[in-house]
Amino acid sequence: MAGLWVVLGVLVAGSAAGLLLRRREGRVKTTGKAPGTVPDLPAAVTGVLDPERVTLVQISTTFCAPCRHARAVLTTLADGTDGLRHVDLDVTQRPEVAQQLGVLRTPTTLALAPDGRELLRVGGVPKAGSLLDALRPHLPNAGMRPGG
Repeated sequence: MAGLWVVLGVLVAGSAAGLLLRRREGRVKTTGKAPGTVPDLPAAVTGVLDPERVTLVQISTTFCAPCRHARAVLTTLADGTDGLRHVDLDVTQRPEVAQQLGVLRTPTTLALAPDGRELLRVGGVPKAGSLLDALRPHLPNAGMRPGG
């Protein structure tokens, strides 16, 4: 009988953990950093920043299946939105880049201002609508281009 309770306990704990992880998947998180604080970014990131647009830096690894889905979402969003650019940064051979950025999982998307300030980050595959809503205050004309 005790074994049955152990099995039920493990199933409940596992289900709760799974629901919590699913709920957090793709959620936009704003940074708690003070406005105007420009972090010391790795060269791999500063080299891809756009001086006039918000850059979505997707941190990926080679064998990450959700990374392909995130890439499709972010590419479509960036192609259809003024003032937005998407860059995919594979950290498979450069784990120190992920470590410097505080990235613990892939895909993770960082939205960076032209000066390198982190505006927000998303762990997992982002939801395009939520991400665009969170980015609106940082975009020049806060909307999708016609046909985008």
